[in-house]
Amino acid sequence: MIIGATSAIAQEVARQYASPGCQLFLVARDESKLDIVKADLLSRGAGNVATACMDFSVASDFNTVLDNANAFLGSIDTVLIAYGTLPDQVACAESSDETLKALNLNLVSVISVLTVLGNYFEKQQSGTIAVISSVAGDRGRQSNYVYGAAKGGLSIFLQGLRNRLATKGVNVLTIKPGFVDTPMTKAFDKGPLWASPKTVAKSIVKAIEKNKDTLYVPWFWFWIMLIIKFIPEKIFKRMSL
Repeated sequence: MIIGATSAIAQEVARQYASPGCQLFLVARDESKLDIVKADLLSRGAGNVATACMDFSVASDFNTVLDNANAFLGSIDTVLIAYGTLPDQVACAESSDETLKALNLNLVSVISVLTVLGNYFEKQQSGTIAVISSVAGDRGRQSNYVYGAAKGGLSIFLQGLRNRLATKGVNVLTIKPGFVDTPMTKAFDKGPLWASPKTVAKSIVKAIEKNKDTLYVPWFWFWIMLIIKFIPEKIFKRMSL
């Protein structure tokens, strides 16, 4: 099951799984885009693909979506949550409404979905929940601290969920990409630290197979963020990041 299936990274992950023995249940907001993704996966050899539309700002709708996914798949082995948006930090700084909208979509709605999934997998006693967070959540920076706060909160929630489900046969994977060249980041200048969605997707699939807890992708972001986290606050607060 892939939630946010029309995002660039999610599409590449789905392509990694597209094989005759794999059934995929795709969830996204845009039905026309979902149809395109579905057709692509079937052409690549996916065994069977079903779709469902959901407004992620209305997280209560997820119970029905999960019931439909479970009915189609029989049981759910793996869920990837890959939706979210990159808010305008300036707009958020000027408007509490914009800030709350960004936090609701990137944090609150994801936590709501995860709460339902946590109960589902705990009852099933097996499976993997993989969630795309971000390195932005490792330390607040003036350039994107609302987005960073959402992703930081999400990563902490996932730590607790992983701790809760670890003895239940369920693995929770926190995925922390660095810069990824997607439509969401099209306005940014690209450099050597940027990765393609396909590269990120391959790492995600491997991490799921190995039951990893946390994935920094590409790998060097672990070391970059380790350095950033250890910069003393008296110095860090004067830096332009």
